[in-house]
Amino acid sequence: MTHGQTKPAIAIITPNILVGLGLRSILEKVVPVAEISVFEDFADFQASDPERYFHYFIALPIFTRHSKFFLEHRPKTILLGRGRSAQFAQMRQIDIYTREERLIRDLLMLRSEAPRPDHALPHCPPSETETLSMREIEVLTLIAQGLLNKQIADRLQIGLTTVISHRRNIMKKLGAKSTAALVIYAVSMGYADESDVRAPHK
Repeated sequence: MTHGQTKPAIAIITPNILVGLGLRSILEKVVPVAEISVFEDFADFQASDPERYFHYFIALPIFTRHSKFFLEHRPKTILLGRGRSAQFAQMRQIDIYTREERLIRDLLMLRSEAPRPDHALPHCPPSETETLSMREIEVLTLIAQGLLNKQIADRLQIGLTTVISHRRNIMKKLGAKSTAALVIYAVSMGYADESDVRAPHK
């Protein structure tokens, strides 16, 4: 069965419905082209034709109870937990108990960590927006790399208020409401690579 002509599908399997709905909301920002389904238990997930999903975001308790299935589908499986468990170091993991911006960065990093391109989160097509200036693209790229306003000012040798002004203009042009949205746009447009995306510097 090929997925080339179908909408990419992602499954979230967690008994915590708030976690499931919250992650779905974030994934809808990262991969708006995807169909995302939330399941509270493994039985419902199994009844939905699991092979059609590009990825399984799976809560740790469900993974441990059904590890045989998920280990057989390791490239598709992403564990949801608190921090990163050394016990499951061979699996891709996402810390769901972190800020939204960090969670989105981690999701974007899954693209560069995937062993094969078809195991990566699908890319979303860029939306039509106002054209950014070259300086705004430079600022956007550094934002995606996790630099703070002062660090961007130092890197580009411009004033801090100028950076803040550029940032405000970029967000207005893109219709972005958060830094996370800027990161998603930068990666989607190729201004930043997933491997360059990291948490903001302290």
